[in-house]
Amino acid sequence: MLTSTQSDANVGEQTIGVIRKGSRAYQELPATRDAFVWLRLYQEEAWKKGVPRGRKQPLWWTLRRPWRPLQYDAARMMFNRANELLGANWTLHDLRHTAAFLMLDDPDMPPVYVQHILGHRYLSTLDIYNRPTRDDVITAGLAHHVREQQLRENPPPAPPAPAYNPDSLSILFGRPFS
Repeated sequence: MLTSTQSDANVGEQTIGVIRKGSRAYQELPATRDAFVWLRLYQEEAWKKGVPRGRKQPLWWTLRRPWRPLQYDAARMMFNRANELLGANWTLHDLRHTAAFLMLDDPDMPPVYVQHILGHRYLSTLDIYNRPTRDDVITAGLAHHVREQQLRENPPPAPPAPAYNPDSLSILFGRPFS
């Protein structure tokens, strides 16, 4: 995302265009509405400070003079400063792992779409992101047992018997059915 320009942020489509690290191919990726709200707040603050505007200008800038496009090393140092303040140990790549895990944990998100978003050649590469914690497994297992118990106590009604087509019965028995 650090190579994105201001024109790559498409609010109407809710996508941000990126250049893939491996293939160098351009790809549009989905982003939340909130991401665009935060992006606009960031841009307004940056523009007030004198950061250049324009469709061909970088999307991300350092917020210290001299203004420079934000690159990986500067973003990593930003994370390091935040980690020191928070007593944390996060990396930029941890954000990717968290997003991948959350997308894979969504039953309505097909893994092949996650593969495409992450830019992996093989679906099996997603296995590195799909490592739930002990607590996640226990919580999901207990929720499954509750759903099964509810089904045993309150089984769904039997589906209605399929209706016969009156025209077919009329042909079969030689008289009208209604």
